[in-house]
Amino acid sequence: MRAVLVNGTAPADAGHGVDVRDRGLNYGDGLFETMALQRGRVRFLDAHLQRLESGCARLGIAFPGIALLKAEIAAIVSSHVEGVVKIVITRGAGGRGYRPSNETAPTRIVTLHDAPTSTSRSIVIRWCDMRLSRNPTLAGIKHLNRLEQVLAQGEWSDPRVEEGLMLDYEGELVCGTSSNIFLVRNGELVTPDLRYCGVRGIMRAAVINAAKELNIPVHEEPLWPDDLDSAVEVFVTNAVRGVRAVVALADRAWEHGAITRSIGEVLDIDA
Repeated sequence: MRAVLVNGTAPADAGHGVDVRDRGLNYGDGLFETMALQRGRVRFLDAHLQRLESGCARLGIAFPGIALLKAEIAAIVSSHVEGVVKIVITRGAGGRGYRPSNETAPTRIVTLHDAPTSTSRSIVIRWCDMRLSRNPTLAGIKHLNRLEQVLAQGEWSDPRVEEGLMLDYEGELVCGTSSNIFLVRNGELVTPDLRYCGVRGIMRAAVINAAKELNIPVHEEPLWPDDLDSAVEVFVTNAVRGVRAVVALADRAWEHGAITRSIGEVLDIDA
């Protein structure tokens, strides 16, 4: 980690950090955004902050304000051109017990990290045994409750495998552990509709917009594992790692295809 601001102050300078009573620490009561710093600018910054604001509204957490967060992000990345920026917003410090209080002041944490070391655009993935729970109330937002993803990523240690696909408890295909998934079939893009669980990724939205620009039809619909059998291309998306073609999953294999590359070109990603 290169730099940290907690409520606008560097903890080392102020002699304090996150309150041990913080509800984000104790209950996962909050949200986060992870963004790519590229060529000195934070990619899709407005979209990330809008999703964060929407998530705060969904959870009933007071949003700190876009102008304030932009100022803190600018301060933390001022002398850097590449990296990863993360924002965490929690409901703040409170007493013991689940019941939230309207009197707590939100905690905001802004951090800067090194950029990922892996830059591969063609990856091998696997199936995860861990399943995702269905909860339409939380579907789409990037809340702090990520134990399902933590356990899923703990299932493998093979460095050749860079991502794992997750189903929900009804067997629907939802996403990767830290990515959204797209299939190409009959010249069209298809992606899970995420009505029950999963994160509506910022790069996912950018891909959908890029496909429309290229006149490629896009469908959001329920998908199942056997839908991969009819796919001629598969790729996963993530705001930090961009668009990555899937070339192998169990006994299936795909080419790093033309549509995947075209989407990457529109998004200015070497896909």
